[in-house]
Amino acid sequence: MNLYRRTISLLAVVLFTFASRAEETGRPNILFIISDDLTATALGSYGNKVCQTPNLDRLAAEGVQFDNAYCQYPVCGASRASFMSGLYPETNGVLGNVKALGSYKTVNPELADHPSIGGFLRRNGYISTRVSKIYHMGVPGGIEAGEPGGDEPDSWDRAYDIWGPETGSPGEFTNLSPALKHWGGAFVRVVVPNDRSASQTDELATNQAIAILENRALHRNETNFLKPGEPLFLAVGLVRPHVPLVAPQKHFDLYPKEKITLPEVPEGDLLDVPKPNRAKANSRSYKMTTEQATEALAAYYASVTYMDEQVGRLLDTLDRLEMAENTVVIFISDHGWLLGEHGCWQKSNLFDPACRVPLIIRAPGYESSAGKKSSKLTELIDLYPTMAELAGLADQTPSILEGQSLVPLLQDPEKAEWQRSAAYTVMGKRKAVHRTIKTKQYRYSIYHDGEEELYDHQADPEEFTNQAGNSDYAETKKELQKLVRWK
Repeated sequence: MNLYRRTISLLAVVLFTFASRAEETGRPNILFIISDDLTATALGSYGNKVCQTPNLDRLAAEGVQFDNAYCQYPVCGASRASFMSGLYPETNGVLGNVKALGSYKTVNPELADHPSIGGFLRRNGYISTRVSKIYHMGVPGGIEAGEPGGDEPDSWDRAYDIWGPETGSPGEFTNLSPALKHWGGAFVRVVVPNDRSASQTDELATNQAIAILENRALHRNETNFLKPGEPLFLAVGLVRPHVPLVAPQKHFDLYPKEKITLPEVPEGDLLDVPKPNRAKANSRSYKMTTEQATEALAAYYASVTYMDEQVGRLLDTLDRLEMAENTVVIFISDHGWLLGEHGCWQKSNLFDPACRVPLIIRAPGYESSAGKKSSKLTELIDLYPTMAELAGLADQTPSILEGQSLVPLLQDPEKAEWQRSAAYTVMGKRKAVHRTIKTKQYRYSIYHDGEEELYDHQADPEEFTNQAGNSDYAETKKELQKLVRWK
Protein backbone atom coordinates (compact mmCIF):
# COMPACT_ATOMS: atom_id res chain seq x y z
CA MET A 1 0.00 0.00 0.00
CA ASN A 2 2.84 2.42 0.80
CA LEU A 3 4.43 1.71 -2.58
CA TYR A 4 1.08 2.33 -4.24
CA ARG A 5 0.71 5.69 -2.45
CA ARG A 6 4.26 6.71 -3.38
CA THR A 7 3.55 5.83 -7.02
CA ILE A 8 0.37 7.93 -7.03
CA SER A 9 2.22 10.84 -5.43
CA LEU A 10 5.00 10.59 -7.99
CA LEU A 11 2.46 10.54 -10.80
CA ALA A 12 0.80 13.66 -9.40
CA VAL A 13 4.16 15.45 -9.28
CA VAL A 14 4.96 14.43 -12.85
CA LEU A 15 1.57 15.55 -14.13
CA PHE A 16 1.88 18.85 -12.25
CA THR A 17 5.32 19.37 -13.77
CA PHE A 18 3.87 18.44 -17.18
CA ALA A 19 1.15 21.07 -16.89
CA SER A 20 3.45 23.71 -15.40
CA ARG A 21 6.09 23.29 -18.09
CA ALA A 22 3.51 23.61 -20.86
CA GLU A 23 1.95 26.65 -19.21
CA GLU A 24 5.36 28.31 -18.98
CA THR A 25 6.27 27.62 -22.61
CA GLY A 26 2.76 28.15 -24.03
CA ARG A 27 3.21 25.05 -26.15
CA PRO A 28 0.34 22.61 -25.89
CA ASN A 29 0.31 19.02 -27.01
CA ILE A 30 -1.52 18.45 -30.28
CA LEU A 31 -3.64 15.36 -30.92
CA PHE A 32 -4.51 15.23 -34.62
CA ILE A 33 -7.14 12.59 -35.47
CA ILE A 34 -7.84 11.81 -39.12
CA SER A 35 -10.76 9.66 -40.17
CA ASP A 36 -10.84 8.08 -43.63
CA ASP A 37 -13.64 8.66 -46.18
CA LEU A 38 -15.96 10.26 -43.63
CA THR A 39 -18.69 12.61 -44.83
CA ALA A 40 -19.67 15.46 -42.55
CA THR A 41 -23.31 14.53 -43.08
CA ALA A 42 -22.83 11.31 -41.08
CA LEU A 43 -22.17 13.07 -37.76
CA GLY A 44 -24.82 13.91 -35.23
CA SER A 45 -23.34 17.35 -34.57
CA TYR A 46 -23.65 18.07 -38.31
CA GLY A 47 -27.32 17.17 -38.31
CA ASN A 48 -27.55 13.42 -38.86
CA LYS A 49 -30.48 12.02 -36.87
CA VAL A 50 -29.69 8.33 -37.43
CA CYS A 51 -25.94 7.74 -37.27
CA GLN A 52 -24.72 7.66 -33.65
CA THR A 53 -21.51 9.63 -33.00
CA PRO A 54 -21.68 10.56 -29.30
CA ASN A 55 -17.96 11.12 -28.85
CA LEU A 56 -17.52 13.43 -31.81
CA ASP A 57 -20.70 15.22 -30.75
CA ARG A 58 -19.08 15.67 -27.34
CA LEU A 59 -15.91 17.05 -28.93
CA ALA A 60 -18.00 19.50 -30.96
CA ALA A 61 -19.77 20.60 -27.78
CA GLU A 62 -16.41 21.27 -26.14
CA GLY A 63 -14.74 22.91 -29.14
CA VAL A 64 -15.55 24.74 -32.35
CA GLN A 65 -17.18 22.99 -35.29
CA PHE A 66 -16.51 24.29 -38.81
CA ASP A 67 -19.62 23.74 -40.89
CA ASN A 68 -18.13 24.76 -44.25
CA ALA A 69 -14.74 23.09 -44.30
CA TYR A 70 -13.52 21.66 -47.60
CA CYS A 71 -10.78 19.31 -48.74
CA GLN A 72 -8.51 20.24 -51.62
CA TYR A 73 -8.82 16.92 -53.47
CA PRO A 74 -11.55 14.28 -52.92
CA VAL A 75 -9.12 11.33 -52.76
CA CYS A 76 -7.04 10.14 -49.81
CA GLY A 77 -3.47 10.53 -51.04
CA ALA A 78 -3.74 13.94 -52.65
CA SER A 79 -5.80 15.41 -49.83
CA ARG A 80 -3.41 14.19 -47.16
CA ALA A 81 -0.36 15.42 -49.05
CA SER A 82 -2.09 18.79 -49.34
CA PHE A 83 -3.00 19.40 -45.70
CA MET A 84 0.23 17.89 -44.37
CA SER A 85 2.30 20.15 -46.66
CA GLY A 86 -0.01 23.16 -46.30
CA LEU A 87 -0.07 23.49 -50.10
CA TYR A 88 -2.69 23.07 -52.79
CA PRO A 89 -2.38 19.87 -54.86
CA GLU A 90 -1.32 21.76 -57.98
CA THR A 91 1.48 23.37 -55.96
CA ASN A 92 2.88 20.23 -54.35
CA GLY A 93 2.26 18.14 -57.45
CA VAL A 94 0.26 15.33 -55.83
CA LEU A 95 -2.82 14.84 -57.98
CA GLY A 96 -4.26 11.44 -57.09
CA ASN A 97 -2.92 8.69 -54.86
CA VAL A 98 0.86 8.29 -54.74
CA LYS A 99 1.61 4.68 -55.62
CA ALA A 100 5.33 4.67 -54.88
CA LEU A 101 6.70 5.06 -51.38
CA GLY A 102 7.21 8.70 -50.61
CA SER A 103 5.00 11.77 -50.29
CA TYR A 104 4.90 15.17 -51.96
CA LYS A 105 8.70 15.38 -51.73
CA THR A 106 8.94 12.32 -53.96
CA VAL A 107 6.56 13.78 -56.50
CA ASN A 108 8.02 17.30 -56.38
CA PRO A 109 11.77 17.32 -55.54
CA GLU A 110 11.68 21.12 -55.44
CA LEU A 111 9.90 20.73 -52.09
CA ALA A 112 12.59 18.46 -50.62
CA ASP A 113 13.37 21.03 -47.93
CA HIS A 114 9.77 22.01 -47.23
CA PRO A 115 8.69 20.38 -43.96
CA SER A 116 5.26 18.89 -43.42
CA ILE A 117 3.39 20.10 -40.36
CA GLY A 118 4.86 17.13 -38.49
CA GLY A 119 8.35 17.97 -39.70
CA PHE A 120 7.88 21.65 -38.85
CA LEU A 121 6.80 20.90 -35.28
CA ARG A 122 9.58 18.34 -34.95
CA ARG A 123 12.18 20.94 -35.98
CA ASN A 124 10.77 23.26 -33.34
CA GLY A 125 11.05 21.00 -30.32
CA TYR A 126 7.93 18.87 -30.51
CA ILE A 127 8.21 15.11 -30.41
CA SER A 128 6.32 14.19 -33.57
CA THR A 129 4.67 10.79 -33.81
CA ARG A 130 2.46 8.96 -36.28
CA VAL A 131 0.14 6.04 -35.66
CA SER A 132 -1.30 4.29 -38.74
CA LYS A 133 -2.53 6.10 -41.86
CA ILE A 134 -1.62 9.79 -42.11
CA TYR A 135 -0.27 9.96 -45.64
CA HIS A 136 -1.64 7.62 -48.32
CA MET A 137 -1.80 3.95 -47.41
CA GLY A 138 -3.60 1.10 -49.13
CA VAL A 139 -6.82 0.19 -47.30
CA PRO A 140 -7.24 -2.66 -47.84
CA GLY A 141 -3.92 -3.84 -49.23
CA GLY A 142 -0.87 -2.11 -47.80
CA ILE A 143 -2.27 -1.92 -44.30
CA GLU A 144 -2.79 -5.68 -44.32
CA ALA A 145 0.95 -6.03 -44.89
CA GLY A 146 1.92 -3.46 -42.24
CA GLU A 147 3.39 -1.13 -44.87
CA PRO A 148 4.08 2.59 -44.29
CA GLY A 149 2.47 3.56 -47.59
CA GLY A 150 3.32 6.96 -49.06
CA ASP A 151 4.81 8.23 -45.82
CA GLU A 152 7.10 11.22 -45.42
CA PRO A 153 9.65 10.04 -42.84
CA ASP A 154 10.99 13.49 -41.97
CA SER A 155 7.60 14.23 -40.43
CA TRP A 156 8.16 11.95 -37.44
CA ASP A 157 10.45 11.12 -34.57
CA ARG A 158 8.55 7.86 -34.25
CA ALA A 159 6.09 6.13 -36.61
CA TYR A 160 3.94 3.06 -35.98
CA ASP A 161 2.46 1.07 -38.84
CA ILE A 162 -0.58 -0.97 -37.97
CA TRP A 163 -0.75 -4.50 -39.37
CA GLY A 164 -4.50 -5.04 -39.47
CA PRO A 165 -6.57 -7.92 -40.88
CA GLU A 166 -9.07 -5.90 -42.97
CA THR A 167 -10.25 -8.43 -45.59
CA GLY A 168 -8.95 -11.23 -43.39
CA SER A 169 -11.16 -10.21 -40.49
CA PRO A 170 -13.27 -12.80 -38.72
CA GLY A 171 -16.99 -12.54 -39.26
CA GLU A 172 -19.65 -12.35 -41.93
CA PHE A 173 -18.62 -10.96 -45.33
CA THR A 174 -21.12 -9.58 -47.84
CA ASN A 175 -20.24 -7.91 -51.15
CA LEU A 176 -23.04 -5.41 -51.67
CA SER A 177 -21.84 -4.02 -55.02
CA PRO A 178 -22.07 -6.86 -57.58
CA ALA A 179 -20.39 -4.86 -60.36
CA LEU A 180 -17.13 -4.69 -58.37
CA LYS A 181 -15.33 -7.88 -57.49
CA HIS A 182 -12.20 -6.43 -55.88
CA TRP A 183 -12.19 -5.63 -52.16
CA GLY A 184 -10.75 -2.13 -52.38
CA GLY A 185 -13.52 -0.42 -54.31
CA ALA A 186 -16.50 -2.55 -53.43
CA PHE A 187 -19.03 -2.04 -50.67
CA VAL A 188 -18.04 -5.03 -48.57
CA ARG A 189 -19.81 -5.39 -45.25
CA VAL A 190 -17.83 -7.19 -42.54
CA VAL A 191 -19.73 -8.02 -39.35
CA VAL A 192 -17.14 -8.93 -36.71
CA PRO A 193 -18.20 -10.92 -33.61
CA ASN A 194 -18.24 -8.62 -30.59
CA ASP A 195 -15.53 -10.63 -28.85
CA ARG A 196 -13.22 -10.67 -31.90
CA SER A 197 -12.70 -6.97 -32.56
CA ALA A 198 -9.43 -6.49 -30.64
CA SER A 199 -7.33 -7.16 -33.73
CA GLN A 200 -9.13 -4.57 -35.87
CA THR A 201 -7.02 -1.82 -37.41
CA ASP A 202 -8.56 1.14 -35.58
CA GLU A 203 -8.60 -0.57 -32.19
CA LEU A 204 -4.92 -1.43 -32.63
CA ALA A 205 -4.13 2.15 -33.66
CA THR A 206 -6.04 3.58 -30.70
CA ASN A 207 -4.31 1.19 -28.31
CA GLN A 208 -0.92 2.37 -29.56
CA ALA A 209 -1.94 6.03 -29.35
CA ILE A 210 -3.14 5.54 -25.77
CA ALA A 211 0.16 3.87 -24.90
CA ILE A 212 2.05 6.86 -26.31
CA LEU A 213 -0.06 9.30 -24.28
CA GLU A 214 0.45 7.29 -21.10
CA ASN A 215 4.17 6.97 -21.71
CA ARG A 216 4.57 10.67 -22.39
CA ALA A 217 2.54 11.69 -19.34
CA LEU A 218 4.66 9.57 -17.04
CA HIS A 219 8.11 10.01 -18.54
CA ARG A 220 8.25 13.24 -20.54
CA ASN A 221 10.65 14.95 -18.12
CA GLU A 222 13.14 12.09 -17.73
CA THR A 223 16.59 13.05 -18.97
CA ASN A 224 17.07 9.83 -20.93
CA PHE A 225 13.76 10.18 -22.75
CA LEU A 226 13.37 11.46 -26.32
CA LYS A 227 13.13 15.26 -26.16
CA PRO A 228 12.49 15.42 -22.42
CA GLY A 229 10.05 18.09 -21.33
CA GLU A 230 8.93 18.93 -24.85
CA PRO A 231 5.31 18.81 -26.02
CA LEU A 232 3.82 16.04 -28.13
CA PHE A 233 2.39 16.08 -31.65
CA LEU A 234 0.47 12.84 -32.06
CA ALA A 235 -1.17 12.15 -35.43
CA VAL A 236 -3.58 9.21 -35.32
CA GLY A 237 -5.03 7.76 -38.50
CA LEU A 238 -8.33 5.91 -38.16
CA VAL A 239 -9.16 4.06 -41.36
CA ARG A 240 -12.90 3.62 -40.84
CA PRO A 241 -15.32 4.16 -42.48
CA HIS A 242 -13.09 3.39 -45.50
CA VAL A 243 -14.18 0.17 -47.20
CA PRO A 244 -14.36 -2.63 -46.27
CA LEU A 245 -17.14 -1.48 -43.95
CA VAL A 246 -15.98 -3.23 -40.79
CA ALA A 247 -17.60 -3.06 -37.36
CA PRO A 248 -18.54 -5.37 -34.50
CA GLN A 249 -22.01 -6.90 -34.48
CA LYS A 250 -23.19 -4.53 -31.72
CA HIS A 251 -22.66 -1.54 -34.02
CA PHE A 252 -24.54 -3.15 -36.90
CA ASP A 253 -27.39 -3.86 -34.49
CA LEU A 254 -27.90 -0.10 -34.12
CA TYR A 255 -28.94 0.22 -37.76
CA PRO A 256 -31.74 -2.13 -38.78
CA LYS A 257 -32.90 -1.60 -42.37
CA GLU A 258 -36.16 0.01 -41.30
CA LYS A 259 -34.17 2.90 -39.76
CA ILE A 260 -32.24 3.60 -42.97
CA THR A 261 -33.53 5.99 -45.63
CA LEU A 262 -31.70 6.52 -48.89
CA PRO A 263 -31.47 10.08 -50.30
CA GLU A 264 -34.21 11.08 -52.69
CA VAL A 265 -32.97 11.55 -56.24
CA PRO A 266 -35.10 13.28 -58.91
CA GLU A 267 -35.70 11.43 -62.17
CA GLY A 268 -32.91 12.22 -64.65
CA ASP A 269 -30.87 14.08 -62.05
CA LEU A 270 -27.52 13.42 -63.80
CA LEU A 271 -28.63 14.36 -67.31
CA ASP A 272 -27.27 17.92 -66.95
CA VAL A 273 -24.05 16.86 -65.21
CA PRO A 274 -20.64 16.64 -66.99
CA LYS A 275 -19.36 13.10 -67.52
CA PRO A 276 -16.50 13.18 -64.94
CA ASN A 277 -19.04 13.94 -62.20
CA ARG A 278 -21.17 10.94 -63.17
CA ALA A 279 -18.37 8.40 -62.75
CA LYS A 280 -19.57 7.20 -59.35
CA ALA A 281 -23.20 6.69 -60.34
CA ASN A 282 -24.61 3.49 -58.91
CA SER A 283 -26.29 2.69 -62.22
CA ARG A 284 -22.93 2.36 -63.97
CA SER A 285 -20.29 1.65 -61.30
CA TYR A 286 -21.85 -0.41 -58.50
CA LYS A 287 -25.23 -1.66 -59.72
CA MET A 288 -26.60 -2.10 -56.20
CA THR A 289 -30.26 -2.85 -55.77
CA THR A 290 -32.25 -0.62 -53.43
CA GLU A 291 -31.92 -3.28 -50.74
CA GLN A 292 -28.15 -3.54 -51.22
CA ALA A 293 -27.75 0.24 -51.19
CA THR A 294 -29.75 0.40 -47.95
CA GLU A 295 -27.49 -2.26 -46.43
CA ALA A 296 -24.42 -0.33 -47.63
CA LEU A 297 -25.63 2.84 -45.93
CA ALA A 298 -26.36 0.93 -42.71
CA ALA A 299 -22.90 -0.65 -42.86
CA TYR A 300 -21.30 2.76 -43.38
CA TYR A 301 -23.10 4.09 -40.32
CA ALA A 302 -21.99 1.08 -38.25
CA SER A 303 -18.40 1.67 -39.33
CA VAL A 304 -18.67 5.37 -38.44
CA THR A 305 -20.00 4.57 -34.97
CA TYR A 306 -17.14 2.11 -34.48
CA MET A 307 -14.64 4.82 -35.44
CA ASP A 308 -16.38 7.28 -33.12
CA GLU A 309 -15.90 4.79 -30.28
CA GLN A 310 -12.13 4.95 -30.81
CA VAL A 311 -12.22 8.76 -30.71
CA GLY A 312 -14.01 8.46 -27.37
CA ARG A 313 -11.26 6.22 -26.02
CA LEU A 314 -8.66 8.85 -26.94
CA LEU A 315 -10.65 11.68 -25.35
CA ASP A 316 -11.19 9.62 -22.20
CA THR A 317 -7.45 8.96 -22.00
CA LEU A 318 -6.68 12.68 -22.11
CA ASP A 319 -9.14 13.20 -19.26
CA ARG A 320 -7.76 10.30 -17.22
CA LEU A 321 -4.18 11.51 -17.59
CA GLU A 322 -5.18 15.12 -16.86
CA MET A 323 -3.80 16.15 -20.24
CA ALA A 324 -7.01 17.57 -21.74
CA GLU A 325 -6.44 21.07 -20.42
CA ASN A 326 -3.14 21.33 -22.28
CA THR A 327 -3.88 19.40 -25.46
CA VAL A 328 -5.25 20.72 -28.72
CA VAL A 329 -7.55 18.14 -30.30
CA ILE A 330 -8.21 18.41 -34.02
CA PHE A 331 -10.54 16.00 -35.80
CA ILE A 332 -10.99 15.84 -39.57
CA SER A 333 -11.72 13.51 -42.44
CA ASP A 334 -9.40 13.48 -45.45
CA HIS A 335 -12.34 14.20 -47.78
CA GLY A 336 -16.07 13.75 -48.02
CA TRP A 337 -18.14 10.87 -49.38
CA LEU A 338 -21.33 10.33 -51.33
CA LEU A 339 -23.94 8.05 -49.77
CA GLY A 340 -26.46 7.84 -52.56
CA GLU A 341 -26.86 11.57 -53.25
CA HIS A 342 -27.53 11.97 -56.99
CA GLY A 343 -27.53 8.18 -57.14
CA CYS A 344 -23.74 8.32 -56.64
CA TRP A 345 -21.45 6.71 -54.07
CA GLN A 346 -17.93 7.13 -52.74
CA LYS A 347 -15.38 9.88 -53.52
CA SER A 348 -13.61 11.21 -56.68
CA ASN A 349 -16.53 13.54 -57.28
CA LEU A 350 -17.15 17.29 -57.24
CA PHE A 351 -20.61 17.34 -55.72
CA ASP A 352 -20.61 19.12 -52.37
CA PRO A 353 -20.82 16.02 -50.09
CA ALA A 354 -17.58 14.65 -51.58
CA CYS A 355 -15.66 17.89 -51.02
CA ARG A 356 -17.04 18.98 -47.65
CA VAL A 357 -15.40 17.52 -44.55
CA PRO A 358 -15.98 17.49 -40.81
CA LEU A 359 -13.56 19.74 -38.91
CA ILE A 360 -13.68 20.13 -35.13
CA ILE A 361 -11.04 21.86 -32.98
CA ARG A 362 -10.87 21.94 -29.20
CA ALA A 363 -8.03 24.11 -27.97
CA PRO A 364 -6.91 25.29 -24.52
CA GLY A 365 -7.66 28.94 -23.93
CA TYR A 366 -10.70 29.05 -26.20
CA GLU A 367 -13.26 27.65 -23.80
CA SER A 368 -15.54 30.65 -24.33
CA SER A 369 -16.19 29.36 -27.85
CA ALA A 370 -17.09 25.84 -26.71
CA GLY A 371 -20.06 24.45 -28.59
CA LYS A 372 -20.08 27.20 -31.18
CA LYS A 373 -20.13 26.64 -34.92
CA SER A 374 -18.47 28.63 -37.68
CA SER A 375 -20.10 28.98 -41.07
CA LYS A 376 -16.99 30.57 -42.58
CA LEU A 377 -15.43 28.91 -45.63
CA THR A 378 -12.36 27.00 -44.51
CA GLU A 379 -9.94 24.56 -46.13
CA LEU A 380 -7.85 21.69 -44.84
CA ILE A 381 -4.66 23.52 -45.84
CA ASP A 382 -5.55 25.96 -43.04
CA LEU A 383 -4.56 23.30 -40.49
CA TYR A 384 -0.79 23.81 -40.91
CA PRO A 385 -0.74 27.53 -39.99
CA THR A 386 -3.41 26.89 -37.33
CA MET A 387 -1.31 24.29 -35.51
CA ALA A 388 1.76 26.47 -35.85
CA GLU A 389 0.00 29.42 -34.24
CA LEU A 390 -1.49 27.32 -31.44
CA ALA A 391 2.05 26.06 -30.79
CA GLY A 392 3.35 29.64 -30.58
CA LEU A 393 5.31 29.26 -33.81
CA ALA A 394 3.34 31.44 -36.21
CA ASP A 395 6.31 33.67 -37.01
CA GLN A 396 8.45 30.68 -38.03
CA THR A 397 6.19 29.02 -40.57
CA PRO A 398 7.41 28.50 -44.14
CA SER A 399 6.56 31.45 -46.36
CA ILE A 400 5.11 29.25 -49.11
CA LEU A 401 2.14 28.03 -47.03
CA GLU A 402 -1.12 28.65 -48.87
CA GLY A 403 -3.64 28.35 -46.02
CA GLN A 404 -4.53 30.77 -43.24
CA SER A 405 -4.71 30.21 -39.52
CA LEU A 406 -8.12 29.37 -38.08
CA VAL A 407 -7.20 30.81 -34.68
CA PRO A 408 -9.28 33.99 -35.19
CA LEU A 409 -12.31 31.74 -35.75
CA LEU A 410 -11.55 29.86 -32.54
CA GLN A 411 -11.71 33.20 -30.76
CA ASP A 412 -14.94 34.27 -32.44
CA PRO A 413 -16.36 31.62 -34.82
CA GLU A 414 -18.83 33.92 -36.58
CA LYS A 415 -17.74 37.53 -36.13
CA ALA A 416 -13.99 37.26 -36.64
CA GLU A 417 -12.64 38.93 -39.75
CA TRP A 418 -12.11 36.26 -42.40
CA GLN A 419 -10.88 36.91 -45.92
CA ARG A 420 -11.65 33.72 -47.85
CA SER A 421 -14.42 34.18 -50.40
CA ALA A 422 -14.23 30.67 -51.88
CA ALA A 423 -12.99 27.20 -50.94
CA TYR A 424 -11.06 25.44 -53.69
CA THR A 425 -11.00 21.75 -54.65
CA VAL A 426 -9.52 19.95 -57.65
CA MET A 427 -9.79 16.50 -59.19
CA GLY A 428 -8.01 14.79 -62.07
CA LYS A 429 -4.45 14.61 -63.36
CA ARG A 430 -1.93 17.29 -64.29
CA LYS A 431 -3.09 17.65 -67.92
CA ALA A 432 -6.76 17.12 -67.13
CA VAL A 433 -7.52 19.02 -63.93
CA HIS A 434 -11.14 19.62 -62.98
CA ARG A 435 -11.65 22.60 -60.64
CA THR A 436 -14.47 23.57 -58.29
CA ILE A 437 -15.08 26.40 -55.86
CA LYS A 438 -17.61 26.78 -53.09
CA THR A 439 -18.71 30.27 -52.10
CA LYS A 440 -21.29 31.21 -49.51
CA GLN A 441 -24.11 30.78 -52.05
CA TYR A 442 -22.74 28.91 -55.05
CA ARG A 443 -20.74 25.92 -56.23
CA TYR A 444 -19.08 26.42 -59.60
CA SER A 445 -17.10 23.65 -61.34
CA ILE A 446 -15.19 23.72 -64.61
CA TYR A 447 -13.79 20.57 -66.16
CA HIS A 448 -10.64 20.22 -68.26
CA ASP A 449 -12.69 20.09 -71.47
CA GLY A 450 -14.60 23.27 -70.61
CA GLU A 451 -17.83 21.71 -69.35
CA GLU A 452 -19.31 23.52 -66.37
CA GLU A 453 -21.59 23.13 -63.38
CA LEU A 454 -23.20 25.92 -61.38
CA TYR A 455 -25.46 25.34 -58.40
CA ASP A 456 -27.27 27.98 -56.41
CA HIS A 457 -27.21 26.61 -52.87
CA GLN A 458 -29.68 29.20 -51.68
CA ALA A 459 -32.37 27.96 -54.07
CA ASP A 460 -31.02 24.44 -54.63
CA PRO A 461 -28.95 23.22 -51.65
CA GLU A 462 -28.89 19.62 -52.88
CA GLU A 463 -27.46 20.57 -56.29
CA PHE A 464 -30.18 19.11 -58.47
CA THR A 465 -30.24 21.77 -61.21
CA ASN A 466 -27.13 22.78 -63.12
CA GLN A 467 -27.47 26.49 -63.92
CA ALA A 468 -24.24 26.81 -65.93
CA GLY A 469 -26.16 27.24 -69.18
CA ASN A 470 -28.86 29.48 -67.72
CA SER A 471 -28.51 33.03 -69.04
CA ASP A 472 -29.97 34.35 -65.78
CA TYR A 473 -26.74 33.25 -64.10
CA ALA A 474 -24.35 34.50 -66.79
CA GLU A 475 -22.98 37.42 -64.77
CA THR A 476 -22.75 35.31 -61.63
CA LYS A 477 -20.75 32.71 -63.54
CA LYS A 478 -18.28 35.34 -64.76
CA GLU A 479 -17.69 36.51 -61.20
CA LEU A 480 -17.21 32.95 -59.97
CA GLN A 481 -14.71 32.19 -62.73
CA LYS A 482 -12.52 35.00 -61.36
CA LEU A 483 -12.31 33.15 -58.02
CA VAL A 484 -10.98 29.91 -59.50
CA ARG A 485 -7.28 29.24 -58.93
CA TRP A 486 -6.03 29.01 -62.52
CA LYS A 487 -2.73 27.34 -61.66
